[in-house]
Amino acid sequence: MRAHGSSLDALNRWVDEVARLTEPASIRWCDGSDAEYAGLVETMLASGDLLPLNAETNPRSYLHRSHPSDVARVEHLTFVCTPDEADAGPNNHWMAPAEAHAKIDALFAGAMRGRTMYVIPYCMGPIDSPLARCGVEITDSPYVVANMRIMTRMGAAALARIEREGRFVKGLHSTGDLDPERRFIMHFPEELSIKSIGSGYGGNALLGKKCHALRIASHQARREGWLAEHMLIVGIENPKGEKHYIAAAFPSACGKTNLAMLIPTEGYRKAGWKVWTVGDDICWMTPGDDGRLWAINPEAGYFGVAPGTGANTNPTALATLGHDAIFTNVAVTADGRPWWEGLGEGEPVTDWQGRPFDAANGPAAHPNSRFTVSAKQCPSWAPESEDAAGVPISAIVFGGRRPSLVPLVFEANDWAHGVLVGAAMGSETTAAATGAVGVLRRDSMAMKPFCGYNFADYFAHWLSFDKPGAKLPRIFHVNWFRKDADGRFMWPGYGDNLRVLDWMIQRVAGLATGHETPIGTVPAKGELNTEGLDVSPATLDELTRVDVEGWIEELNAIGTYLDGFGERMPERLKAERLRVGKALEAAMENRATAATA
Repeated sequence: MRAHGSSLDALNRWVDEVARLTEPASIRWCDGSDAEYAGLVETMLASGDLLPLNAETNPRSYLHRSHPSDVARVEHLTFVCTPDEADAGPNNHWMAPAEAHAKIDALFAGAMRGRTMYVIPYCMGPIDSPLARCGVEITDSPYVVANMRIMTRMGAAALARIEREGRFVKGLHSTGDLDPERRFIMHFPEELSIKSIGSGYGGNALLGKKCHALRIASHQARREGWLAEHMLIVGIENPKGEKHYIAAAFPSACGKTNLAMLIPTEGYRKAGWKVWTVGDDICWMTPGDDGRLWAINPEAGYFGVAPGTGANTNPTALATLGHDAIFTNVAVTADGRPWWEGLGEGEPVTDWQGRPFDAANGPAAHPNSRFTVSAKQCPSWAPESEDAAGVPISAIVFGGRRPSLVPLVFEANDWAHGVLVGAAMGSETTAAATGAVGVLRRDSMAMKPFCGYNFADYFAHWLSFDKPGAKLPRIFHVNWFRKDADGRFMWPGYGDNLRVLDWMIQRVAGLATGHETPIGTVPAKGELNTEGLDVSPATLDELTRVDVEGWIEELNAIGTYLDGFGERMPERLKAERLRVGKALEAAMENRATAATA
């Protein structure tokens, strides 16, 4: 089968070129149908690529085990290949395009012998949305095809849009021989193309996800005047029926899915508050005719971290996972149910590698084990997720894991200050990326692993949205992870995080005055709703206190970090950092004067 229509000639030529290079046994164009998916599942069950789970408790759900050396993103093997190294920036590993193509094409040569080559047309975003963008992934992995069907609008409708528009992002993937020494993920932003070999893991193999929706899309967004961001989108409906949509950026495994699927506490539920899930991971925003930023979730499903997802932390996610889900690298119970640490029920008998569970071997489920499931199965799924125009964003939230210093919540003074707040984000690392866990790492806008071009240019692009007529969202920073002297979390988190979002919405509506500090505005006494909250007044005071000396040190560290991006760093961002520094120094002097008075 080939695509028909003159505007698809380029696609057909590319498919032919790839086939000559990779030498597959057969070629299959994917149509996204139920029958096709069922056939793929049967093929993988027969080969052992999928294992059936309990048909009564988890109908039409399956387990996939990846190779033990292939369990997370490999940032050190991920390259952005631009003609000028400075365009990729120090935030990316760079390789010259010609060298990159030659290196990876040598690995692709004959890589699909004896395998089926799948051609997957897909759309990132609602199929008729002007904010959506299309791509085609070629792969030899039926696991990738099955997951792409869940994660994107895949098949005939996407191919029809590609024919109409005549443009698409090209993604070539092969699992190769899974040798870590022969594993690369190459991005060619100027060519709108991706090449990935040697990995079957989601972020490296589902090319519509981080590769397209962030690295390539961020390049497209800069060129076309929009933003492609590593953000959840959540809708908050107050008792009056008013909805505010919030986009929030946290590094992986820092609670994005939990916040996107937040369940209000009993008091808020009884008062009539509702939470709607638009997206849990990626947000594309563009200025509307009204000056506001409008956003879509380009994904159609969730590729979430399983460990830590339980009845106490995210019952909405558990309900979403009740059927038609693919689990990757989780453990299994005696009766064939998926299991992971934090689930809160059941006992594992088989670990993520298929071995009898033995605690001496480590966790039963891999710390970065995943689930793939359709977003529409989420009980809090927002029907507006399919709106072609997207949803208007009232607030942008940055955050991360900071055990000390950073308050529970503060609001930036204006857009430029907010860009600095996002650029300065830091968080403890997690198992979602290879390397040490628990190390503080700056991760601007949670985009450091995903921005497809120079971070200094990226900050300048953010600043460019502040122009006459723009009605930009308020920008906030949150930290759910402050700890006391005994190492205990000071804030309960989860459903109680709605109290903080409530305050943000009040700020957007002009109903909360807040308390101004040198780093931004924190809640004034009594502004956070504490009804039914088991947190002492002293702890609340500490959660909103600004440690001036600590922040002067932090700001110096932020300056060193930003200077690392070189001469392209926007002067406006440097000036903003100096402004905050002067405010902190003034507060220090005032305190010293008061102490001697």
